[in-house]
Amino acid sequence: MLIVLSPAKSLDFDTRPTTKLTTTPEHLEHAGALIDVLRRYSPGELAELMDLSDPLAALNVARYASWSREPQDARQAIMAFNGDVYAGFDARSLKPKALGYAQRHVRILSGLYGVLRPFDLIHPHRLEMGSRLATEGAKDLYGFWGDTVTDTINGAVEANGAGVLVNLASEEYFKSVRPKLLRVPVISPVFEDWKNGKYKIISFYAKRARGMMARYAAEKGIVDAEKLKRFEVDGYAFSKGDSTATSWVFRRKVAA
Repeated sequence: MLIVLSPAKSLDFDTRPTTKLTTTPEHLEHAGALIDVLRRYSPGELAELMDLSDPLAALNVARYASWSREPQDARQAIMAFNGDVYAGFDARSLKPKALGYAQRHVRILSGLYGVLRPFDLIHPHRLEMGSRLATEGAKDLYGFWGDTVTDTINGAVEANGAGVLVNLASEEYFKSVRPKLLRVPVISPVFEDWKNGKYKIISFYAKRARGMMARYAAEKGIVDAEKLKRFEVDGYAFSKGDSTATSWVFRRKVAA
């Protein structure tokens, strides 16, 4: 089993990592090529491209200027990302064995780096996969990455002997994967909460639940995806009647 996650906009490069183990991103040269393009943007142009505030645009222009292929001042991706998914995953509280599982069985899709392993070193950046960043020969990042993300996932599947890909990424990021070219089937867990008389996907809770499921797999050392149906964390439970072979629905109804 291989799990894919989305990255996070929020980053934490201040809190001390709980592991010294590091690896190098596989597509560092691709990332460098994208940085070369991004360095041509002024703060105003970047704000328009990514729909950023002026302070955020200035921050990221500075980040691109200082970005390096070298590992100095870099941080493991699983420790650097700090959004809702990663609050649910809470990598810093995982034991070494569970972190080792994550390195083998979890991949993070990235607009800048393509595909990251948890221990891959990254520098501060912001580049969402849906950004319409034009590069030579491509009008956006989906075109830039082409089959590269899918080929990398297939390589990880083969290396792990995985029989299924568990998609815990957002739609924006999973669009960088070409399912028809994958060597294994895809299962996409869906997390729904009861609100206003019906079950619905609530973005904040769904993102956090994706991280919690990845953490659950890491703590349990799960390699058979069927065992994910036992996921009962924070009130969620598998809803067999609402699930299909490829879309597994987990629902939560919290008492008022």
